Amino acid sequence: MAHSVNMRTFHSWNVNEKEAVAIQEQFKSEVVLERTFQDLKTIAGADVAYSKDGKHLSGAISVLSFPGMEILSSATSTAEISFPYIPGLLSFREGPVLLEAYAKLKAEPDLIVFDGHGIAHPRRFGLASHLGVWLDLPSIGCAKTPLLNGVILPGSRKGDFKTVRRGMEESGAVLRTRKDVNPVFVSPGHRIDLPSSIKIILQCCPKFRIPEPLRAAHHLAEAKIRNPLTR
Repeated sequence: MAHSVNMRTFHSWNVNEKEAVAIQEQFKSEVVLERTFQDLKTIAGADVAYSKDGKHLSGAISVLSFPGMEILSSATSTAEISFPYIPGLLSFREGPVLLEAYAKLKAEPDLIVFDGHGIAHPRRFGLASHLGVWLDLPSIGCAKTPLLNGVILPGSRKGDFKTVRRGMEESGAVLRTRKDVNPVFVSPGHRIDLPSSIKIILQCCPKFRIPEPLRAAHHLAEAKIRNPLTR
């Protein structure tokens, strides 16, 4: 039986582009950029896959042990796409289906990693910050491409990184998770700082470029969207 998730309802997801931007501006002040936890025993990954016809998407959440990286629990949800692809507004496209999947989990994770951005975002309120605040859960954004300009590539060794600045703020890092492999773009989502975000993402990458929780969620979301009978 799924646990009872205490989700506050901040706003409607049935909005247009202008309303979505206004929501980000309104709620970005809720983001906490301090590490609010001590021990980590479980980390979730959250990812979304899209159907070939471009009409549906599946959200998946996989909860892994930390630091062992063993899959403990997972959940999925599928829906029709109701918001267009607009850079900077990913949470309005993917947020609802990820929240539906999250509500089906049997236990809350200690932290969640999103395939998207946290505060390294034009309005400091990317997918990881938005859903982190919505769930009141420590969260990290780990994306494959940047949203902000001025990105500097780090050295080629695992663990090398360059910070990403937005004005005077260090909003994220370009992080090398494997030697001589393309970096990922890490930023705090909610209830965590940048140094902790970098350290945790590295600990979640023992073998591959992408953190294990995100890899698990990605495979699950892809499997779900390929099987229309389970929608």
